[in-house]
Amino acid sequence: MIREHIAIVGAGPAGARAAYVLARRGVRVTIFDGSHPREKPCGGGVTGRALALVADALDPAAFPLTTIRSARFTRVRGLAASAGAAGAATLESAMVPLDDQALVVASRAAFDAALLAAAQRVGATLVRSRVRAVTVDATGVALTTADHASHRASYVIGADGANSLIRRRLATAFRRDQLSIATGFFAHGVTSDEIVIELTADPPGYIWSFPRPGHLAIGICAQGDAGIGASALRARTAAWIAATGIARGASLEPYAWPIPSLSVRDFAALELAGPRWALVGDAAGLVDPITREGIFFALASGQWIADALSSRDPAREYITRVRDDAIAELTRAARLKAGFFRPAFTGLMMRALMESDAIRSVMADLVAGRQPYASLKWRLLKTFELGLAWRAVRS
Repeated sequence: MIREHIAIVGAGPAGARAAYVLARRGVRVTIFDGSHPREKPCGGGVTGRALALVADALDPAAFPLTTIRSARFTRVRGLAASAGAAGAATLESAMVPLDDQALVVASRAAFDAALLAAAQRVGATLVRSRVRAVTVDATGVALTTADHASHRASYVIGADGANSLIRRRLATAFRRDQLSIATGFFAHGVTSDEIVIELTADPPGYIWSFPRPGHLAIGICAQGDAGIGASALRARTAAWIAATGIARGASLEPYAWPIPSLSVRDFAALELAGPRWALVGDAAGLVDPITREGIFFALASGQWIADALSSRDPAREYITRVRDDAIAELTRAARLKAGFFRPAFTGLMMRALMESDAIRSVMADLVAGRQPYASLKWRLLKTFELGLAWRAVRS
């Protein structure tokens, strides 16, 4: 049982949630972060189940949220030609209605700030400096910040993202093939209440547009070892923007960011915790390999490590909880990933989305995080027209 002083490196959703739960229970907590809150180059989608996790800490009315009314799935034919001549591409689309509890999109700067403020209100201390060094021994944890200050704690939680210093020093850094490159543009001056998604085979993944208050976050992901650089991916995104007309007249600000994207084998061997340390959120690799969504598991893992720290063996308790409640589902996603973005499947799925209310309902639940991967195949089989379903599942 470790309660004396908890150091949390990183003030994003995972770190802020862990800090809130611990500080509210009377634990001394110090958060180290020199950059949060900040805008982050991801979709910014927060599912209803993620908001439910932090209902005790956040008042959604206190910061801007965009309720997403629909998800539009597109297929742009001739996309490669469209960079120079948008008229060369043809566009198909299918609209999937979403209920009010499915998905909201927040400015990550505002959402992260609200989570951090909640932790500070209940007693967590914020040190606005980046941790440069960390060591763990039998007596505790030593941290050194960028301003050369030294700090001691009894336990350290690494909530410092895909390039986590805590992971690099106390576990094993993610390899290039365990990361995705997320890159694209913030399109300033335009927004909507609809997300737009295009499933792609090359690179395997999807292009997205998520509306935030004041701008769209538009991007694409590719595995880090796919041989496709950020500039080529941004060019692909720019071609899609031109072909769809989704950000006409907007000012485009480029971004790039690493996201963990693990395989079945990676999840089986994932390092999560040890004596006096644990990893949460992106630093732990808890990101859906298909959707690259990580906010739900960031918040959940912050809660789980806070709960585990009151047990006799925090590392064992936390690892067991993560494996039971996250790794099983994420492993299923990793197993399905290769087939999910194949042209044979995406073509059939697009056709089904255009023709079938039942398939649109499945996809709405997948977007909202309510459809487990364990039952996805069988639900598709139940709802597809039989021949179409069988070809989709086989593909």
